[in-house]
Amino acid sequence: QVQLVESGGGLVQSGGSLRLSCDASGISITIYSMAWYRQAPGKERALIATITSSGITNYPDSVKGRFTISRDNAKNRVSLQMNNLKPEDTAVYYCNAVYSNALGFNRHYWGQGTQVTVSS
Repeated sequence: QVQLVESGGGLVQSGGSLRLSCDASGISITIYSMAWYRQAPGKERALIATITSSGITNYPDSVKGRFTISRDNAKNRVSLQMNNLKPEDTAVYYCNAVYSNALGFNRHYWGQGTQVTVSS
């Protein structure tokens, strides 16, 4: 059974920092592209950080320079360091793992989410 378990969410003041972690079991994330999404109340789930299996990262402008995604394949963990948090960063944050190959084999997993609340 594959599980992605997020942790590290909580309440923080504007300008503060949080570090989210996503621990995977049932898969080896080594071959997976990993990502963080977030969903604010009344809004669609949005991609905020990705890291490929080779370590290439990408961010939307809304978090670029403030958020950093990293992976530790030995620990089967992906993390999201969030600095200079703003009230608009308030959302449920989800971990995502994706694998696909040229033969059409693909897998896609989600964590259960962790709440991040930024007070002004």
